[in-house]
Amino acid sequence: MTAAPTNGSPATPPELLVLADTVLTMEPGSTPLANAAIAVADGRITVIGPASELQAAHPDAPTIGGPGHLAIPGLINAHQHLTGDRLIRSMIPDDLEPGRSIFEWAVPAHAAHTGDDDELSATLSLIEAACNGVTFTVEAGTVAHPDRVLAGFDAVGVGGTLGSWGWDVSGEPWAGDTVDEVLDRQRVVQELTAGHVRVDGWVTLVGHDLMSDELVVAASDMARRNDTGITFHLSPSDSDTASYLERTGKRPAVHLDDLGALGSHVLLGHGVHLGDDELDRLLSTDTAIAYCPWAYLRLGQGVTRAGRHVEFIQRGGRVAIGCDAENAGDAIDVLGATALAAGLAKDMAMDPTAFGAHAALHHATLGAADALGMADEIGSIAVGKRADIALVDTTRPEWVPLSPDPVLQLVWASDGRSVRHVVSSGQVVVRDGEPTLVDRAALAIDARARHHRLVEAAGLG
Repeated sequence: MTAAPTNGSPATPPELLVLADTVLTMEPGSTPLANAAIAVADGRITVIGPASELQAAHPDAPTIGGPGHLAIPGLINAHQHLTGDRLIRSMIPDDLEPGRSIFEWAVPAHAAHTGDDDELSATLSLIEAACNGVTFTVEAGTVAHPDRVLAGFDAVGVGGTLGSWGWDVSGEPWAGDTVDEVLDRQRVVQELTAGHVRVDGWVTLVGHDLMSDELVVAASDMARRNDTGITFHLSPSDSDTASYLERTGKRPAVHLDDLGALGSHVLLGHGVHLGDDELDRLLSTDTAIAYCPWAYLRLGQGVTRAGRHVEFIQRGGRVAIGCDAENAGDAIDVLGATALAAGLAKDMAMDPTAFGAHAALHHATLGAADALGMADEIGSIAVGKRADIALVDTTRPEWVPLSPDPVLQLVWASDGRSVRHVVSSGQVVVRDGEPTLVDRAALAIDARARHHRLVEAAGLG
């Protein structure tokens, strides 16, 4: 269909017109718009309408995209470690016993990280994410120098959430000796991000069974008081279940709910091994889950046997897709993870009618925004929302010939490498597949040197 004008502010001169043969707004009940333009001003979408009309009305406005492009909302990565693993990317062996990859590799790498390492690592991760169409990233809670990671967000020009190490485990790097010390780190992040237009300060904990009951209760209360989110890891494997049962006599989510720590402000990282009682508790508290399917396969954590994410969605649960770390999910490619989520759902149910491409893409866009409590800001192309838009190159081999259903082709035939241009909060941050605000080649040289220093300092050689 041809794009019809939508309500907006046509009197506001656009700072940018985003043009595409097809626009997937991802708004509820929407259908693809043909030959459309998206007008952007002050970082927001002001008008969506026929390209010919908007270009005629604003002949001097800069443009990006045009014929041969599909416009989609900027993708959301709901769980990503921006530091630590990046500088030792795909280096941790994939045949280690459970736990060894964390405590023999990842934790020593984090312990050896400097502020310079944190900033470079975050910048590189966010460049890869942006080039694959991701405009919003939830940092998973393992940042030692949050000011330097925020500098990485600013360098690339994308949005997200930011936290700091949150665990009170004696003797571990970056662990707080007391609950107050851990909470003070979270307060620093709140102050650091106050007023930031793209990055929100979230309370972050490591989670698992690496947080005291006192800490998780206080941290959850802090998030509620500050009207922000909290995220932590829980039950990617069955080891958290065993630990909680031994310590408390209850499964993890049941115990956390009994403490009053769950709620609509909570985004659990993973939630693979959940019992019936845990699913009920998560649903009754409106707690959301970040689902990172590549990581569970790479680490052999049993998602094909135990994962219940689609059941959770079908019962009304909020789920967003994530990519995890560069030694777990490895690629920061939300489209790739989206296809995997759909494929796993069909295969686990042995039902080809289950959870197809359209449903999966929803949980990388508007459904993900809902899981983050941000559906009024991001996740779809709509007037008034942030101008977070990815333009897919439909002249590439995987797009020839064009399918009558662009979602099927986007999810099943392509991945992040099809993305050509990216707009974040109205700014072009990727053009022709390259970041516009940073020198990627120079950063690559720096990364090689820092990789060797980090491997030596962490004793990983």
